[in-house]
Amino acid sequence: MATGRTSAQFIAALRNREELIGYWSLLDSPIAAERLARVGYDYLAFDAQHGLFGYQGMLNNLLATDTKGSTAVGMVRVEANDLTYIGKALDAGASAVIVPLIDNAQDAADAVAAVRYPPLGRRSYGPMRAQLRVGPNPADTHEQTAVLAMIETADGLANVEEICATPGLDGVYVGPSDLRLAIGGATSTDPAVQDEFEQALIRVRKAAEAAGIAAGIHNADGASAARRLAEGFTFASVAADVVHLQQIATSHLEAARGGAR
Repeated sequence: MATGRTSAQFIAALRNREELIGYWSLLDSPIAAERLARVGYDYLAFDAQHGLFGYQGMLNNLLATDTKGSTAVGMVRVEANDLTYIGKALDAGASAVIVPLIDNAQDAADAVAAVRYPPLGRRSYGPMRAQLRVGPNPADTHEQTAVLAMIETADGLANVEEICATPGLDGVYVGPSDLRLAIGGATSTDPAVQDEFEQALIRVRKAAEAAGIAAGIHNADGASAARRLAEGFTFASVAADVVHLQQIATSHLEAARGGAR
């Protein structure tokens, strides 16, 4: 089993553009999170935007991620680019936040400000659980938490170079389903825009590399994650528990039915 990093070590690796692999969770299941945290992933990302988490669920899953034997830190995709949502995720102990629907440099700057305490930002001081493992002094907290901007809209792609250059931003994260729709796909997996989609990914990677920040992407499976890392993304998520649960259950059902004939 891989050796887990502290939050500070994870953030340093992220900022150094080291290769990191995470797992994406939609289910509010701390028992599942506890098991997944021991598999060897570098992070578990809990989706508070489209997942099935309320605040208590987010907190419980972050607690589960930090249990004995864990190799992972907890990350949260917050509901929106909002000071309160971002602050609550960080106060609950998230090492990083992924902020959706970033369209321009001002959006990115607002996200950074929500993560940093004054005078660098606007985060309100009340770290609650986070003070037991991140910080609690503002300067230490800033070294141990990261903010990642999602590139998933037409405006976000058009402004990706300016977004990546935003002071204090630690990385960008591609939402492939929304990005494919944004460039004209009829569905979130439309192959008709594959060439345009691949060019968009190259643009995001190059913008992040030029700015010296991390570049991440969402993936349906491990093979896809390996491909994107080989292309130059620095971190990749494998998604997601609810989908994989259905897939493996279906495969076992098909095997059982086939073997019974």
